Amino acid sequence: MSLAFLLCLGAIFMIAGIGMPIAYAILISSLVYMLAAGGDIGLAGKVLMDGLYNSFILLAVPLFIVAANIMNAGTISDRLLGFCVALVGRFRGGLGHVNIIASLIFSGMSGSAVADAAGIGKVIIEMMTKSGHYTRGYAAAITAASATIGPIIPPSIPMVLYALVSNTSIGYLFLGGIVPGLMMGIVLMSMNMIISHKRSFALEDPVPLSHLPAKTLTAFPALLMPAILLYGIYGGVTTPTEAAAVAAFYALVLAAFFYRALSFQALAQILIESARSSAAVGLVIGGALILNYVVASENIPNLLAQRLVGLDLHPLLFLLGVNILLLLLGCILDATTIILVIIPLLLPTCRELGIDLVHFGVVAVVNCMIGLITPPYGILLFVINAVTRIPLAEIIREIWLFLLVLIVALAALILFPGTVLWLPRAFGYPG
Repeated sequence: MSLAFLLCLGAIFMIAGIGMPIAYAILISSLVYMLAAGGDIGLAGKVLMDGLYNSFILLAVPLFIVAANIMNAGTISDRLLGFCVALVGRFRGGLGHVNIIASLIFSGMSGSAVADAAGIGKVIIEMMTKSGHYTRGYAAAITAASATIGPIIPPSIPMVLYALVSNTSIGYLFLGGIVPGLMMGIVLMSMNMIISHKRSFALEDPVPLSHLPAKTLTAFPALLMPAILLYGIYGGVTTPTEAAAVAAFYALVLAAFFYRALSFQALAQILIESARSSAAVGLVIGGALILNYVVASENIPNLLAQRLVGLDLHPLLFLLGVNILLLLLGCILDATTIILVIIPLLLPTCRELGIDLVHFGVVAVVNCMIGLITPPYGILLFVINAVTRIPLAEIIREIWLFLLVLIVALAALILFPGTVLWLPRAFGYPG
């Protein structure tokens, strides 16, 4: 490890430590390395531009962001919520179940945990607190926990980024996320049911079953989106990036023409907000591309792989160790940084140990999503605090049980790879 690389690491920790956004910390520290190593600064720009322009798959990220923002601005989220209330709102802890089911459905459209929490999550928190049956902290905590499902069930922005760094099929990654996403929904609903009975949450007024067909009919066009996306990708009709464009266009048609709930002014604001979000993600991606070049120049991934393989580690022990590391990193780093900066260091070792990269990718993304609700950083906790003004202390007090069951689900995914790989294998994955 050279002096230049040590200076690079020191710069990252120092700049991030004073509160500067992680994207800037990565970019500046990479430039520090270039200067210290006597390299050409222009090379950093070339690496960044080549990485961005040669990765067609990255176009899926802003397109999924646009789709999610359109669904939040139109009435699509509200119609989906009405359908979920009619379906499961009649049971004890019903609005908690509605929260989780809504996240499962919405996750098949947005690919973003933050979009889920800030959009449909805000609406259902207001419903839960207005009913008087749930505390503010509990409503916010279950919303944050259920939003973690968003990037697991396809489409998924984090899986797009993982496919970028690992050169893994995004189609098989999307398929691999379906069963784990459903597992996460089941364990969260089970915990909600246990807590609801223990605390004797009052029952909601049930929506008459006679209203269910009408609720289903009004939500049906929105419910079609996941099916259209999956058919497009796995039917060979579209690439994943083209599927993201279809998702954005379909959301626009639904909101503007079918439901007539989107004005030109609202659309302009959506595009501006989506551009800002995409630029923020793009900065992190750009910085990570340069930093990955720096790490590759130091030959660190291969050295790490040789050292770990030399220890004669069992693949399961390696997976458990990596996931403990990722859980700890998730407390202080966001998912994008972990996937773009940390994961590439581990991929050579995975290949050497014969660990399937689709299994590893899905497990890593689930782990990163759990990090989104892990104190003290837990970005979803901050997002919900920002949109609802519910104190962080109340949210954190209620999040631990949901965090525990999600970690149990993660352990099951690690120990039983078939839960991830069964569906991709059914569609021809050779792994």
